[in-house]
Amino acid sequence: MSKLTGKQRDALPASDFAGPDRSYPINDMNHARNALSRVSQHGYPELKAKVRAAVHRKYPDIGKGE
Repeated sequence: MSKLTGKQRDALPASDFAGPDRSYPINDMNHARNALSRVSQHGYPELKAKVRAAVHRKYPDIGKGE
């Protein structure tokens, strides 16, 4: 996965984040997959649903046997 520097992360638009307060960046497919993985481990049910919806809106093929 490509690493985001603080400067790069700050430059991302709000639409490139799936969680509240600019959490769970989904600026590329690797970060989107990671967001799904992390939220499944640590998120509460409402947050999981929100992150999944945002990822699937931006990358509809993730999780569908790419």
